[in-house]
Amino acid sequence: MALFKEINFMGLRKIAMSISLVLILISVVSLFTNQLNVGIDFTGGSVIEVGYEESVDLKPVRAALEKAGYEDAIVQHFGSAKEVLIRLVPREGQNKAELSSVLIPILSEQSANRMDVRRVDFVGPQVGEELREDGGLAVLYALIAILIYVSLRFEYRFSLGAVAALVHDVIITLGVFSILQLDFDLSVLAAILAVIGYSLNDTIVVFDRIRENFRKIRKKTSFEVINLSINQTISRTLVTSLTTLLVLIALYSFGGEVIESFALALIIGVVVGTYSSIYVASASALALGITRSDLLIPEKEDVEADAHP
Repeated sequence: MALFKEINFMGLRKIAMSISLVLILISVVSLFTNQLNVGIDFTGGSVIEVGYEESVDLKPVRAALEKAGYEDAIVQHFGSAKEVLIRLVPREGQNKAELSSVLIPILSEQSANRMDVRRVDFVGPQVGEELREDGGLAVLYALIAILIYVSLRFEYRFSLGAVAALVHDVIITLGVFSILQLDFDLSVLAAILAVIGYSLNDTIVVFDRIRENFRKIRKKTSFEVINLSINQTISRTLVTSLTTLLVLIALYSFGGEVIESFALALIIGVVVGTYSSIYVASASALALGITRSDLLIPEKEDVEADAHP
């Protein structure tokens, strides 16, 4: 803790907020222009899982599908190098039985490796649209619940700061996926909700220390108390974030293509969430005018004194 006690975090808040606004603006513009590269979970389509006797290279599989007219097919290893997951966009008038009869010969011809089809699932466009709407509502309901929770536990200015930080994290994470046109599916949506919980946890730790210091310290300004509180919690924040990142980087590097987008969303969210708990949540509460008097516990009336004047 001594290492960080002299850092003037709040003194840099205007620069940090400017950077955040630029990142949010870039993310919003990309979300409106490029939009998200939503996966089959949200658009509808087919998922085919194929098992091989030996490890299989994905390039010939992709080439064979492209040659057959399936240029939009997403081909990934699933679980091991012997298992392949193929995602296909929906085609009008084509059902699961027809899809299997068309694809099995194509996949058999491109490799001498013996294969078998494990499963063929189909997600209709209407189901995909419902999943997209329900996912958006899940994020919205989570933010509303957090607003109410933080308001009851702390003070409404803290709740506005916390929600501002969470919206900041979600928009920037979505912006990265939009700019890079990474596949956005249900696993990434789950990662977004996990990022909200992780970022809130960091923010609550900082807010707890701010409230505690406001009640103990009388001769410091709000700026000084918030700055001191962040310095006192920064060691815990960095250790937690770094250990979490180590696990997520391992998942991203060795977990395979199926979990890659999920791990990347969490990596982005943890980095942005750690930053926002300092420079967005706390700075927003300070900008909204939080003071020591807002967090003092009201003194109980002395009933005995009233009874015996």
